Amino acid sequence: MKNSAFVWDPYSDQPYPIKDKAYKKYMRKKNLFDYIPLILTNIFIYPLGVLVSPFFKGKNENSKNFFGMSVYLEKGEEQIGLIKELGVKKLLVRMPLSDIENIDKYVKFAAKFKECEILINILQDRIHIDDKELLKSSLIKIFEKFGNITKEFQIGNAINRTKWGFFSVKEYLDFYKTAYDLRNDSFKECTLLGPSVIDFEYHFTIRALFSKYNIFFDKVSALLYVDRRGAPENKQMISFDTTKKIDFLFSLASLSKRSSNKLVITESNWPISNTATYAPTSETECVSEDDYARFMLRYYLLALGTKKVETVYWHQLISAGYGLIDNRKGIRKRSAYEVYKTMLHFLDDAQILKYSNSNDLYVLTCKKDNKKFDVIWLSSKKKMPVSDFSIVYDMFGKELKENIMISENPIYAYHK
Repeated sequence: MKNSAFVWDPYSDQPYPIKDKAYKKYMRKKNLFDYIPLILTNIFIYPLGVLVSPFFKGKNENSKNFFGMSVYLEKGEEQIGLIKELGVKKLLVRMPLSDIENIDKYVKFAAKFKECEILINILQDRIHIDDKELLKSSLIKIFEKFGNITKEFQIGNAINRTKWGFFSVKEYLDFYKTAYDLRNDSFKECTLLGPSVIDFEYHFTIRALFSKYNIFFDKVSALLYVDRRGAPENKQMISFDTTKKIDFLFSLASLSKRSSNKLVITESNWPISNTATYAPTSETECVSEDDYARFMLRYYLLALGTKKVETVYWHQLISAGYGLIDNRKGIRKRSAYEVYKTMLHFLDDAQILKYSNSNDLYVLTCKKDNKKFDVIWLSSKKKMPVSDFSIVYDMFGKELKENIMISENPIYAYHK
């Protein structure tokens, strides 16, 4: 980001908060009137979306294409071998508009993941937000140069955070419309994702999905961080846990005439303790590596159980502060790396039969290779004995033979 108000943090791979308070105040005042359509739209759509969300049923009954991972040019080519070992086939690659002059490096990097499907995440900067002709020119380069690798592009990222460049949803909609019109004119084969709202701030999503702009989101993307102070089953705003947040987003996408109801979660993780300055939050929100691994798995299981999410991209493979791999002193695979690898072994291309929850007990019933199994866990610290299963594996893929218990660590239990 070349505007002096926007400074990149290379440790957490995101912009620093804007320190120029005068500039921030000026831009917010300039975009003040966009709060009017935001408020008016939400007065009607927000309660309607909540009310009807239980009635929209998901239809993604197979987990093929569900598991995704973010990789980053700056983290090096060792990611190629690590991704192959991990076994994930869906990747997200960032393309910052602030570095458009080096686009060939990003194209070359993405092309090296030969067996993977790639989603390009186009990161905005303030110069491209202000200059639509420059934006159009840069998008042409991106669509053309990545054209032999992928046809999927996320337009914008974390649009409700001013440090990323946008000061209103209207600014984002103008930005997206440039990409949408260009796609319709010259790149009809491309699929565009948006609006890429981060966290559970769906009032911004509503403003984007129910605007009067002549646009359409081929897929609805969200950076859905559920609860950075605890487990993915934890509730926010009284009743919204991971499942209900996805249900709500799916209902909004289903109600909108500006989008399909294909949902893609393009970013989620937990920050890890004792990793400052690499963690994207304060130590208060950080979790242990063990909690990170179990929370990640449970997040995927909950999203899978809704049958409403096409892909979840974990952010990201290598990051000292929040990745599967810590690269501060070489390459150190955290326990989450093996948990992710095991998850793919059992659940990739599996049939999703049933999801159920009673109090703190959760069960996801699946079928793969003609074998039916349950993935079972508790959201509490309690433990319960397991019975009536033929073979049981822990979340690392190790077979359990005695004193088998249901706990906060999910287990894979095959039916007799």
